Amino acid sequence: MEIFDGGSGGGRKIKFNKKFNWIGYLVLALILVIIAGVLSLGLITDYIWMDSLDYAGVFTTILSSKILLAVAGFILFAAGTFFTLYWIRRSYMKHFDPNQLPPILLRRKAIIFIMIGISAIIGLFGSSVIQGIGWERTLKFLNHVSFGQTDPYFDMDISFYVYVLPFLKFIVFVLLGLSVFFLLLEIGAYSVFQMYRLSRSAQMHLGTTLGVIGLLLAANHVLQPFETLSTNQVNLFQQSVVTGLSYTDDLINVPKAYILAAVAIIMTIWMIVALVRGRLRSVVVPIAVYVGLAIIGQGASIVVQNFIVSPNEFSKEKPYLEDDLSYTKAAYDLDSIEERQHPGNKSLTQEMVERNSGTIDNVRMNDSRPLLDVYNQLQTFRTYYEFNDVDIDRYKIDGDYEQVFLGARELNTTDLPSQAKTWVNQNLRYTHGYGLAMSHVNQVTPQGQPEYMLKNLPPEGSMDVERPQIYFGEEPYKNVIVNSKVEEFDYPSGDENVDTRFKANTGISLSGINRLLFALNEGSFRMLISDQVTSDSQLLDTRNIMDRVNRIAPFFTYDQDPYLVVRDDGSIVWMLDAYLTAESYPYSEAFQGETNYIRNSVKVSIDAYTGEVNFYIAEPDDPLMQTFRNIFPDLFTEDIPEDIKAHFRYPEKLFTVQASMYGTYHMSDLEVFYNREDFWQFPTEKYFNEDTTMDPYYTTLKLPNQDEEEFILMIPYTPKNRQNMIAWMGVRNDGDNYGDIFVYRFPKQRNIYGPQQIENRINQDSEISQELNLWSQGGSEVIRGNLLAIPIEDTVLYVEPIYIESNNETSLPEVKRVVLAYGDQIVMEANFDKALEEMLKTVDPKTEDEGEQGDQEDDKPDSSQPIIGAEEQLQEFSDLFKDYKQALSSGDWQKAAEIMDELEGMLDNETKVPAPDNPELSNDKGKNSNATESSSDQKTAKDKE
Repeated sequence: MEIFDGGSGGGRKIKFNKKFNWIGYLVLALILVIIAGVLSLGLITDYIWMDSLDYAGVFTTILSSKILLAVAGFILFAAGTFFTLYWIRRSYMKHFDPNQLPPILLRRKAIIFIMIGISAIIGLFGSSVIQGIGWERTLKFLNHVSFGQTDPYFDMDISFYVYVLPFLKFIVFVLLGLSVFFLLLEIGAYSVFQMYRLSRSAQMHLGTTLGVIGLLLAANHVLQPFETLSTNQVNLFQQSVVTGLSYTDDLINVPKAYILAAVAIIMTIWMIVALVRGRLRSVVVPIAVYVGLAIIGQGASIVVQNFIVSPNEFSKEKPYLEDDLSYTKAAYDLDSIEERQHPGNKSLTQEMVERNSGTIDNVRMNDSRPLLDVYNQLQTFRTYYEFNDVDIDRYKIDGDYEQVFLGARELNTTDLPSQAKTWVNQNLRYTHGYGLAMSHVNQVTPQGQPEYMLKNLPPEGSMDVERPQIYFGEEPYKNVIVNSKVEEFDYPSGDENVDTRFKANTGISLSGINRLLFALNEGSFRMLISDQVTSDSQLLDTRNIMDRVNRIAPFFTYDQDPYLVVRDDGSIVWMLDAYLTAESYPYSEAFQGETNYIRNSVKVSIDAYTGEVNFYIAEPDDPLMQTFRNIFPDLFTEDIPEDIKAHFRYPEKLFTVQASMYGTYHMSDLEVFYNREDFWQFPTEKYFNEDTTMDPYYTTLKLPNQDEEEFILMIPYTPKNRQNMIAWMGVRNDGDNYGDIFVYRFPKQRNIYGPQQIENRINQDSEISQELNLWSQGGSEVIRGNLLAIPIEDTVLYVEPIYIESNNETSLPEVKRVVLAYGDQIVMEANFDKALEEMLKTVDPKTEDEGEQGDQEDDKPDSSQPIIGAEEQLQEFSDLFKDYKQALSSGDWQKAAEIMDELEGMLDNETKVPAPDNPELSNDKGKNSNATESSSDQKTAKDKE
């Protein structure tokens, strides 16, 4: 190889040895290999990870579609760019003298090389855009199934709007955007010395690009009428009351779109002819006509909407409102909802309570938010354990159907002491959480704490947990290595720690080349060289369950509240709901952004120990589900284990969307629907001392005409701007009835108290509010729990737990009172059973009579033993009780407690009355059952006197 240096004495040849030439090529090749390796490393490790979960087919399907689209996008953008640049250069070469051009344009090989480079860069950009945005639309388009239903205007199957129309719009907009880019490039190039006036080649180039743009505009206008079926926008400034085709769309916008499409084609032909003939001024004519017609179309739409539709809107929109109503119901699966009448009677009796003992026994006395604090303080035992969430579910415990709270005790190594945050500890030793806590929803201890069904380490209680280790969960886990030479920490036991080893084979083997690949991927040199890692070691990758399912199937929308399930074999799995959504369902009102169709057709389970993921088909008839099954046949599991199916929960998010839409779309009368006369909304409640919109909640009920209690997700309704309860919606969760939605309507001619009305009545009750205020002033915080409406046969009970929490960082919220509201009556007692007993005495005379009869029998003096000193004892009781009341009124809790202790001792000795559960929280108004018993005993004694 020879080159010339630039010396003044003439060119001097410098010779390079061929050996150095080959070294250069080798270095270049090595650099290219390294770059390719870095770019492909992620793909290789992703494939290995997906293959370890048996989802390699999903990975290859997505990757192959992206590669094909990337190639197509690269060719389209690169070829178009090169063609444009080549035509521009040719026009320059024809129009200018070579002496007038830059030297680079005259060097053919060099300029071709530069144009190829620029085209490649634009091609890479286009490749990224098309494969990134278009792969899912393309796969859906190629594999879609029919909905079996057509729209009422164009008579097209719904699948056209959901799958075909988005794909066509994507193609048109990509090509239109690319063409506009080329046009701007050409305008800039041909503005030099006004080439667009003088160069025939430049004019032809501009004409060709304008022609393509015109055809694409025409195609866009042809698609616009179909888009009117999924929007309420009738022009740039106005919206219709109808979602979907409206009167203005039918009269103006649809014909306007076809007219503009025709004008765009005519405009294209006109401009090409004008440019060929050199009549540049006439090019402006079709553009002006097109823009003018577009403006006229907008104006016509505004005029029709203002002067024809608005004065008589219901009459004009009536046929379109009917489609809006029926298709929105179909999109949200509301058309199968069964409506029933609820009398809202005040018929609560002791017999009714006994008939519905399963419902009564499952009334929730705890809320998940304060319960999470309790779990984290009483059931973590070490700083590195953490309960991330508390879930609600139902189990058969000793043959009884019971609703429970449960949470996973997960590991959070960020809370390890700083000296313990070594590479070995964080990657090899501290690898998993351990066990769970489970508690009754309806039982609390005398101290107001949850009554546990599972607790401690190892888990002990009502069921066997055979595999309590939690390697995969909700925490932001790092990847860890198991089966190394380091024993894994399992759980603390006294002063020692119990160790374990991972016994599954679901991780990524670190033998052979895998160790190098994943060490590079993790950026961990220690993983590569550590003698603690062996060929038997496994890498547990992507341990956060949300990240895990999103990495496997990113095309679903996942619920953000996974919940824990203990299977029959004692293993623990996470359950997660996946939503399938669409944005172009005709005539359907959107609930979020442009999304106007939703189904929960897929349930996902993630084993907390092995990390195995299963996607179960929950709604096989859903067309979106069938389309995804066509795309990814290896993704789904059709056979659902019974112990998994038994814990399917209807998701709160889906139910909230459906219930919200039904608040409007329950109206079947079109005029009522148009005026929104009977609009229902979610009620408000006081929760954690703030007024907030009530969320749906799970409860256990026995529905009318049913023999057993069921797990129900429900929400009350109130009318717009009113607080009385107008209806409630529920959905069944058990067995073959899963997903059945029903609505109970209350009579409109009389008031049925709504949640906020009950909250206001609690606030206005002088005795309850006085007691709550006293607690607040005593250095504690009063926390109002969720107010639950509990339907029982033909009546409704309201229940609200009251928490007390002292004002310090280590305090625990404790359930100290339960408020029960029924009809016009409100009682507050130490627990639900006492509150219900007091309520029944008020509303059920038979119960009160029986109670009085029992009291009279108990109060009869023993004739065999004379009453000695009764008058003096009664006077002493009376004086002590007056002192107790005065201490309470002044807020002297310590003195009140001392007096109550003295009263208890006297009562135990003389009357054998049981001691109260929480004497320091009793008051003189009878809200505390013990105080009531004391005063009642006084009254009885006085009566005896």
